Amino acid sequence: MELRDIEIFLTLAEELHFGRTADRLHVSQARVSQSIAKQERRIGARLFVRSSRRVELTPIGAQLREDLGAGYRRIVDGTRAATAAARGAASTLTLGLHGPQAHDQARLIDLFRTRHPEVELRIREMSFTDPFGPLRSGSVEVATAWLPVREPDLTVGPPVVTEPLLLMVATDHPLASRAAVGMEDLADWTLPHPAVPVPEYWLRTLVPAHTPGGRPIRRGPKVSTFQEVAAVVAAGEAISLVHGDAARYYRWPGLRYLHPYDAPTASWVLIWPTARESAPVRELARAARDMGPREG
Repeated sequence: MELRDIEIFLTLAEELHFGRTADRLHVSQARVSQSIAKQERRIGARLFVRSSRRVELTPIGAQLREDLGAGYRRIVDGTRAATAAARGAASTLTLGLHGPQAHDQARLIDLFRTRHPEVELRIREMSFTDPFGPLRSGSVEVATAWLPVREPDLTVGPPVVTEPLLLMVATDHPLASRAAVGMEDLADWTLPHPAVPVPEYWLRTLVPAHTPGGRPIRRGPKVSTFQEVAAVVAAGEAISLVHGDAARYYRWPGLRYLHPYDAPTASWVLIWPTARESAPVRELARAARDMGPREG
């Protein structure tokens, strides 16, 4: 099996969509179909089940993905390492972080750089409106995301932060004067939500559809950045569940952070594309496991 055919198979196994696979690899959909058909003829079994609505791996296809994935990563890693050595250049790792996480993860970043001075660690900012896109496009190789992450093409790695959620309100909001605030209080107000579609299961960590008791929670202003979240909250148009780093780094005028007595604990983890796992990614994950999560 040629390396290009392996790449096409693994990419389709990740995307489960012929069009997206073709776009990622810069080939035609016909080329993808021809490659898969050739591999199925060679193996003598179907690797994918295709219908008008979806593409799924067969059990044989899933086993082949597992068997080929590790070998393919070793080939890619080895080729990259040889190329870097030939050019006299260090390898690189691009890490996607949200907001001020570079400050909260300074110890992890320092540990990785101390252990692997030959790797240039680059930091890129992630947006909650596109939590997985940069990983799939290749603009970042590993990133942080809050749980749960249920993306079949992404590996969920070790936790890097574990802390209860907070409630951000305007300083003159009625909840700010309450002696105690709980998650049931969310039903009486509106929460902002992303202006673009994101996975609903992921969104519900910060924008739940119901309180623990089952009361519906209204969704209000649409926002695209944390600054927009802070603006609508400060204006009294909404309240918002936020992660603990917001209180540490965004103590802006007009905002107050409350601690709901029954707030759920949120966890951030490292995630990366399974099919493109590299040695530097594995070493960053190892450093995170050795360090343990930052607890708020």
